[in-house]
Amino acid sequence: MALNPLTDRQYDAALSGCRAVFAAKLGDYGASWRIMRPQAITDQLFIKAKRIRTLQTTGTAAVDEGIYPEFQAIVNYSIVGIIQLRQGYSDTKDMTRERALELYDSIAVEAKALMVAKNTDYGEAWRSMRVLSFDDIILTKIERTKEIEDNGGRTAVSEGIDANYFDMANYALFALIKLDEANASQR
Repeated sequence: MALNPLTDRQYDAALSGCRAVFAAKLGDYGASWRIMRPQAITDQLFIKAKRIRTLQTTGTAAVDEGIYPEFQAIVNYSIVGIIQLRQGYSDTKDMTRERALELYDSIAVEAKALMVAKNTDYGEAWRSMRVLSFDDIILTKIERTKEIEDNGGRTAVSEGIDANYFDMANYALFALIKLDEANASQR
């Protein structure tokens, strides 16, 4: 089964927005995230997902940023997490902007390929899900990732840390698509 053309366009648009934020932050900070160990990235993902849950639960924000940029951050930190797993962390910003974007784009291609495969198997079930469910699933994936990290990366039957990062990125992208659809229907 081929990917729904609408899903293809929406996924690419949501990912393009995430990449634009990632590129802009590279301009501001360089690849400062290179010093982060994978566990710190997992904790950063937790902070973002927890904030989304708090905003969804309370309906109020003390900081003037909604859940949309937090889901974008989850996509970007998930990709950074995969980069760090593959490249190892560094004690300095040892990566050029160009190399960081090259790695980002390569991992984004892998994430999309995984989404296409799973989306085919699940028949676009995500379209019937609520945005709050994506955050809950991401929080669950974070807890799983923490357990795997605490076990030295070993699993008996489960996928590894990288698989969880890929899933978090894709669930966050689905949430962004659903939020974009909701915003479009309100216009």
